[in-house]
Amino acid sequence: MAAVTIDEIAIADAPKTWAALGFAVDGDELRLGTVRLRLAGRDAGRGILGWSLRGIGSAELDGLPTTRSDRPPAERAPAHPNGIDRIDHVVAFSPDLDRTVAALQAAGLDLRRIREEPTPAGAPRQAFFRLGEEILEVIQMPEVEDPSAPARLWGLALVAWDLDATARRLGERASPVRDAVQPGRRILTLRRSAGLAIRVAVMSP
Repeated sequence: MAAVTIDEIAIADAPKTWAALGFAVDGDELRLGTVRLRLAGRDAGRGILGWSLRGIGSAELDGLPTTRSDRPPAERAPAHPNGIDRIDHVVAFSPDLDRTVAALQAAGLDLRRIREEPTPAGAPRQAFFRLGEEILEVIQMPEVEDPSAPARLWGLALVAWDLDATARRLGERASPVRDAVQPGRRILTLRRSAGLAIRVAVMSP
């Protein structure tokens, strides 16, 4: 089976919202590395609406809204005016990590490791899948009311080569830069005042 890679991620956001943050938007689309972000508008739903993947054996990914794509990878896009140039990882939540991991592996996704240590936010376990240059991080929800509920796509972590310059460009719409969980890396998060429909972090390389 071919390696699974991300073609497109659809988000319920207006293109002008991302353009105001310094992203180069073309119509309803922007590119981060070779991944397309399609900005479908707030009327399309909530948060991350779904994604399309190449090389999957099944689109049944434990509730993650997924379609197959046969479209070849896009040409790599240059960095955006805000200094952000690619996706580091996509974040998903699951009420039952073992169930979600089994479904993703059955569809052909490449499980790299499961981290059994709690995160600073209290999530007890995480699983990491390689999707070409990007990573899918699946987080076990710390408190679960309905363990039978589906997994869901939640947010994005992006990369800026000069994180301090990006922080200055974003201004009050971003948190102060701080050390990331990954040793040697730094991170900021976009605040609600940025106006995005999803949670977004920006990391150093």
